Amino acid sequence: MTTKKMLVRDLSIFFIILLSTLYVTAISAHNIGDVTLPDKVTLQNTDVELQLNGIGYRTRFVFKIYVGALYTETKVNSRDAVQALAGPKRVAMHIIYDLVAREKMVKAWHEGFEENNSHEQLEKLQARLDTFVNYFPDLKAGDEVLLDYIPATGTRVTINGEEKGVIDGADFYQALLDVWLGDEPADGGLKDAMLGIAE
Repeated sequence: MTTKKMLVRDLSIFFIILLSTLYVTAISAHNIGDVTLPDKVTLQNTDVELQLNGIGYRTRFVFKIYVGALYTETKVNSRDAVQALAGPKRVAMHIIYDLVAREKMVKAWHEGFEENNSHEQLEKLQARLDTFVNYFPDLKAGDEVLLDYIPATGTRVTINGEEKGVIDGADFYQALLDVWLGDEPADGGLKDAMLGIAE
């Protein structure tokens, strides 16, 4: 085989591999608006692959604030089923609104916890909630927040690739999930979307 034919063959193989890779990437990601999220993730410090359970917009009035996504070990379609999963979980938030002020974010977290927990539960969570909200700066379009539950470790908060800290206790992550999935969710449409009921 001549050098020219070998070069043509090698280039053909390269482009076939490249196109295959692009195709796999395209079918293993989920697009919503300008945000692209993987269909599967493996959290750091775990060997468990999580799959995208559901994804949707958090809206306030007519404005889209962020894209929220829930990742679980197996797909489920109810709040109780999500809470029953003892393994790792992830909530991903991709900010699409121009600016989400820290004060508004902190207020929203407190309201979400207060509306979905009893007074007694809130007392147990309060100190950890105060630590959690202090991790959050002003957020702007393009920012990414990852809220990961790591069994025996706790709730890991990562903002734009920087780990901010870990909050102890499975009960904290359960309460955090109820901000989206509880009886008084922040956004009923997003709750249904994250549960895969609607999109």
